[in-house]
Amino acid sequence: MKDLENKNVIVTGATGGIGNSIVEKLYEYGANILASGTKIDKLQELQNKFPKIKILRFDISQKEKVEEFINNSTDELGGLDCIVNNAGITQDNLAIRMSLSDWENVININLTSTFLMNKFAIKKMLKNKQGKVINISSVVGHTGNLGQTNYTASKAGIVAMSKSLAIEYGKKNININCISPGFIKTAMTDKIDDKIKEIIISKIPSGRLGTSEDIANAVLFLASSKSDYINGETLHVNGGMYMA
Repeated sequence: MKDLENKNVIVTGATGGIGNSIVEKLYEYGANILASGTKIDKLQELQNKFPKIKILRFDISQKEKVEEFINNSTDELGGLDCIVNNAGITQDNLAIRMSLSDWENVININLTSTFLMNKFAIKKMLKNKQGKVINISSVVGHTGNLGQTNYTASKAGIVAMSKSLAIEYGKKNININCISPGFIKTAMTDKIDDKIKEIIISKIPSGRLGTSEDIANAVLFLASSKSDYINGETLHVNGGMYMA
């Protein structure tokens, strides 16, 4: 996919397992990347691994500073062709035990901050008359999940928001799409009890957990010109666990 060479891409949540793989895949195909996350040591490790990338520490919970972050990132890159909104959090609990702050923190970071990242990235892309926005949702945003009313609401909201943005800016040559990962093998899923993991895998037609590279491959496709006529869609990457 040579059309990604020298394309300017922001990747948030770049220091996690999925974020690392997204950076690696886009780097492999020649993209000019700015990787963002909250841990500067992890960002520096990422830069040591991929020397040509740029890094910028940013916590997306700082909603009032999102526009500044997008401006600084665009200046660092020399433009903006694509943004991958991968950053997010979980604060799980059963609904009747979930505090208002747990609800608000997850909604504010996963949904409100992602909206603001979309908003200010799109403003930059309008000047270029083209762009790709890729928002990372989750399979549980479509199915629901025990103990995750806040998280599932935020991820479902990302899907609906992306559809509305696609309607608003599709004619401006800006594509806004989502990727909804299923259960992916990461440090988080490694902590799941083996018996529960077996139950999860038994419900996946492909018979395995996904890998972070599976998500990165989907990002690569949506970031490239191969997806130019795909807009307002959600690419489900879950081994058949959920069939929309």
